[in-house]
Amino acid sequence: MNSNLIVIRIADVQRLTTLRRSTIYKKLKTDPTFPRPIPLSDSTARGAPIGFVLGEVIQWIESRISKREVR
Repeated sequence: MNSNLIVIRIADVQRLTTLRRSTIYKKLKTDPTFPRPIPLSDSTARGAPIGFVLGEVIQWIESRISKREVR
């Protein structure tokens, strides 16, 4: 299955990135390279369900790996 068609919840993003929920929300505000969430309902209320595209999360992780210092 195409990872660009799989939507995951924030708990999955936490597991994949090892970032805490609060850090993920900070990155959404400060890091333009971090994957953008997609709304899972029409609600605009705080706490409305959101998801992330698995392929974008994997791509972001891969970009972080490529930035590490190679010795």
